[in-house]
Amino acid sequence: MSHDRIPLAGVIGSPVAHSRSPALHNHWLRSNALRGHYVPLDVAQRDLRQIVQALPRMGFVGVNVTIPHKETVLDLADTVSDRAALIGATNTLTFTDDGKLYADNTDGYGFMENLRQNAPGWDAAAGPAAVFGAGGAARAVISSLLEAGCTEIRLTNRTRARSEVLRQEFGTRITVYDWVQAGNTLEDAATVVNATSLGMVGKSDFRVPLDALSSRAVVTDLVYTPLETPLLRRAAERGCTVVDGLGMLLHQAVPGFERWFGLRPVVDDTARRVALGR
Repeated sequence: MSHDRIPLAGVIGSPVAHSRSPALHNHWLRSNALRGHYVPLDVAQRDLRQIVQALPRMGFVGVNVTIPHKETVLDLADTVSDRAALIGATNTLTFTDDGKLYADNTDGYGFMENLRQNAPGWDAAAGPAAVFGAGGAARAVISSLLEAGCTEIRLTNRTRARSEVLRQEFGTRITVYDWVQAGNTLEDAATVVNATSLGMVGKSDFRVPLDALSSRAVVTDLVYTPLETPLLRRAAERGCTVVDGLGMLLHQAVPGFERWFGLRPVVDDTARRVALGR
């Protein structure tokens, strides 16, 4: 790529118009006086291969990947990071100078950094973790919790079979609970994570009973619309430390931005406001 080209990046998904990533990345570009643009790219499944392969020739240095392409894009990559392979999905593609595709997954990194920033005393090894959900987000959360030293993860999902698959993949530190027993996963849990869409605007409520939840637990919700989900509100009322899901969105964007534009951006209140469209 010739060095007088303005570096381009973006987010590939369908739909993608709702994505907060363009606002966030363009804020970081402007506030750091960097050349570059970050654009939403609505790409249909049938056009994915053709478009991804053409991007480097158009001056793209990389893209984020969102629903429904996070799994499919792995097959197009020339190199896949260990964590993307483990999670079975990518959210960050980088195009090397020779046009090769490097796929990574920074969701687990974003999840951990959000907890470290907003619950400073949090320790993965402090006790069991209760994780609700068994999709791509849950996989990223589980792999990063295990890597951080969590000794027991209690996993529950509305479809039990999906939890069982994750137990087979991630091993014996995972215990699967039936969805009707979800409340039992909270007994002496030190970390509680909602990795389902329950409680999101327009989705069903998160109805798991919190009677067993200790006030010493750190509770985080990957849902950030609304910012204070019913789960977080109920947990805060019980005296828990609560961490909203917006920070994960902000922090997962950092490694890609740094790779593409050569500067490590800061996750601060301004970045939060920009991502919220305020």
